[in-house]
Amino acid sequence: MDMSRSLAALALLAPLAAAMAATPVDVKPAPPQARMSAAECEVWARELSFAQSVAEHDATAFATHVEDNAAFSAASPQPLRGRDAITRAWAGLIVGKPVLLSWYPDRTTIGGAPDIAVSSGPALFEDVRPGADPHFSIGRFQSVWHRGIDGVWRVLFDDGVPPTPATQAQVDAFHAGRQPVCPRG
Repeated sequence: MDMSRSLAALALLAPLAAAMAATPVDVKPAPPQARMSAAECEVWARELSFAQSVAEHDATAFATHVEDNAAFSAASPQPLRGRDAITRAWAGLIVGKPVLLSWYPDRTTIGGAPDIAVSSGPALFEDVRPGADPHFSIGRFQSVWHRGIDGVWRVLFDDGVPPTPATQAQVDAFHAGRQPVCPRG
């Protein structure tokens, strides 16, 4: 993917950035207050797997985490709709050019519908271009997951708080806050 297409994919965040620019981002690694159920931990693990697909630059694995009729940038006036469109738009992020994207959940919740869950947590953006300033930015994501009739959780809606420049302390806190095991109750 050429640089202009990568930047165009990143520009999809612009409407969301304008809408949510005043939202503060808390990146302190605080352990979750509540413990999660076994089903919520399934979503936790699936979210980690989704993030791993991007970390490993695996577009095929990424696509398996996305519901066929998903909507990403869901709060924007023109969300991305459908797995194919989302995968194409995220191609630059998946290959890690010009930005490496990392995230992990710090909370998953299932409400009254046992096949719908929400997952949220911090997201770290690393601009890998030489001399990039800022080099790191941090935001938050929120994903709504749906468990299909096959029992597999897939992202139905995805959105987040736009990234803002991050200090080294915030980057360190992001890395320190990652919990590889879901805090079960």
